[in-house]
Amino acid sequence: MESSTVAKCKAKKRKNSTHTAQEEAKRFKTEQRDDEVLQCGPASCLPRVSVLPDCLQQPIALNELTELLQYAALGKAGGIKKPSWCRLRHHRKVKGVNVVIVEDLTQSHFYKHYLCLQHLRTSYTSRVTFTPSSVDVVSGIFSSQVPKQDSLSVSKPDEELQEAMKNHPIITVFGTERRGLTAYVLTEDEMIKNNYPVKGMPGFEEFVCTNCADCVTDSSPLFGIDCEMCVTKDGKELTRVSLVDSDGKCLMDELVKPPNHILNYCTKFSGITPAMLQPVTTTLQDVQEMLIRTLPHEAVLVGHSLEHDLIALKLIHKHVIDTSLLYKRECGRRFKLKVLTGIILKRKIQTEDMLGHHPTEDALAALELAQYFIKTGPRQVLEIHWKALWRETREEPSQSHRFSDVLHALGRSVAFLGKDSSHKQCNSDKEVLKSFRNLKTQPFFSVLQFSTLSNHLKSYFPHQERHHQMTCSRLQDMCVVFAGPFPTGFSDGDVKQLFSFCGAVRKVKMLNTVVRVHAEIEFELLEGAMLAVKTLNGLNVLGQSIKVQRPVCESMLDLDVTLKALMGDALNARHLYAVKMNHSMTECISTSTKVNGHASDAECLDVTPVETVNGLLPAKINKWLHLNTSKSELCEESVRETFGHFGTVKRVILSAKPKESTGHARIVFVNSEDRRAALNSSEDLWKKNYLICPSLTPVHLPSWVGAEIKETTHRHSSAQEQQMDVVMRKLDRCLQKLFRFLPAGTLSVVVLLGHASTNGHLPGLCLMEVKQDC
Repeated sequence: MESSTVAKCKAKKRKNSTHTAQEEAKRFKTEQRDDEVLQCGPASCLPRVSVLPDCLQQPIALNELTELLQYAALGKAGGIKKPSWCRLRHHRKVKGVNVVIVEDLTQSHFYKHYLCLQHLRTSYTSRVTFTPSSVDVVSGIFSSQVPKQDSLSVSKPDEELQEAMKNHPIITVFGTERRGLTAYVLTEDEMIKNNYPVKGMPGFEEFVCTNCADCVTDSSPLFGIDCEMCVTKDGKELTRVSLVDSDGKCLMDELVKPPNHILNYCTKFSGITPAMLQPVTTTLQDVQEMLIRTLPHEAVLVGHSLEHDLIALKLIHKHVIDTSLLYKRECGRRFKLKVLTGIILKRKIQTEDMLGHHPTEDALAALELAQYFIKTGPRQVLEIHWKALWRETREEPSQSHRFSDVLHALGRSVAFLGKDSSHKQCNSDKEVLKSFRNLKTQPFFSVLQFSTLSNHLKSYFPHQERHHQMTCSRLQDMCVVFAGPFPTGFSDGDVKQLFSFCGAVRKVKMLNTVVRVHAEIEFELLEGAMLAVKTLNGLNVLGQSIKVQRPVCESMLDLDVTLKALMGDALNARHLYAVKMNHSMTECISTSTKVNGHASDAECLDVTPVETVNGLLPAKINKWLHLNTSKSELCEESVRETFGHFGTVKRVILSAKPKESTGHARIVFVNSEDRRAALNSSEDLWKKNYLICPSLTPVHLPSWVGAEIKETTHRHSSAQEQQMDVVMRKLDRCLQKLFRFLPAGTLSVVVLLGHASTNGHLPGLCLMEVKQDC
């Protein structure tokens, strides 16, 4: 009978394989109406965001994120199409958009410290994996292109310039009046914020200080400086340095041989080749001494992103002017030296026909750019070069506008706050939050950059990939069970076949002791491990009673609490996990009392008020297995027919890889009461060969851990874990305060950026919610 049902399902599936896109659209509209049933009264007209069902397990990238942000901010009236991967209902009622960028935090961090992030896991009902970006996310958001529309007419150049004068970063930082050079020398605080080597700061203990005076005057001499670097095992090291005086005369142009073996000469950028360095004997210490002898006490060093040069020189100099910070751009972005030199000095440098950059040429260009800015004054610089530099680089010649320009043109206020903010730099997440709350008027579109946790990770875990592997290893433990003893000759294939009745098995590792055979089984999903402990513990396998249990380790101490929290996760509230067992397997598992006196994870959680526990029968004895039985195959029609008796089934997700059959599925009901009704009817479902439990693995994760985890003997210490928990709780509280401060109707997006690596990306996470009225 079972095989005939499956055959019918397959036949119908072939018959329906020609479904048109129109029918799929009709089905999605039906799902939308089902969603509306969940809300009534005025609340049904509030904006809501959700991920499309077919896109739940597809990671999004920066361009997909900007699709949503542009649609939320500009909508159909702005000529913006609906996002391809999500739905924002009643978008016209969105009152504002707030984006928080959390650097270096990964999706694995989120679920490893799931219990610490109470606000994030309970307040945001939409979640999707985020692919780390190779470009700056903040810049990518504001610079994203918006299709040109007649209704989005950008103001005339003169009007735009006058508007820019009010809040352009050059004007807000330097004012409008022409001033002496001391007005542009970085303060100590500015040097620290921009990662300059400063005496007394950690990491610069071995750096050499120049003999500079405590203060300089407007008549102090300027010196342009530029360095070229290579890559060694210790990172970037100096290979060439050039110094020019205020008249443009070259005072020094020295090649330097690094003490470590060179891994990459970076010839394309540095111009340095192995042949050039082969006869060189000059060391870093030599050029440090030459610079100290050459520079007068009141010297002011000028360079473009000069912090990199001083770090390569391992030199501390108190008085510097950085041309990348003089010619400021929005959102903390910087112009390239090549661009500034071409537009302002009308001179080409770093041309393609050159072999790399020439440091003397670059040092002279930076010096002349600083001299021009000081002589001309910030207001005149902006007025003269507005069209050629700021405005034309803001708008592409194609039929599109920059997103930030369109927002300004429509009179919608924009704000960016964080460590890279040109308006107000913030050193901590608390400062970012405080600055945002102290704004005189709340901006319509805001981006906040949180970097405190990133600094913590780099401080405590300098090897990011190793730290990620250890984090994933802790998550992996939650999907692992140990089982045995098995009969002699029992293979890993036999173990996989047996445990596959509970869910997809990722891998099996046989543990052959001197006397008996055991196995370590890792499931793809949390539900598989949970059901294995519940249903197979005490099973009689060919005359051998096996025990199935969780690993006993530190990471599992709060497992029951974590599983209970995951059951209550908003993403799982209406979801049910079901396993279809064939008739012979069901007969093998009969019910009675606890086996060996052990209660399962599900029994400990005790969230249902009846004799069954989370859809699982209490315990089993007298179990045995016939290994020649085949797995029962599920099809969507039979699942809908069975579970439709408890309420409207919105969606059935069959957990199978292409071309593979499946015996387990995720069932999504329209409301949580229907799911509870199914859980309370677990005994009736058992008679129909169904084993069920609440969903644990969030639906956007096709696998709980994801990537393959390398074997590692490294483990975080308890102190490191506790410190990480503390930092996570602080981050969560900070985000909670921000969320409470946002006006109702604001689309709140939190992006955990993940981590870009040379050996592959560590995925991040995007959380979304529209704040409702309290």
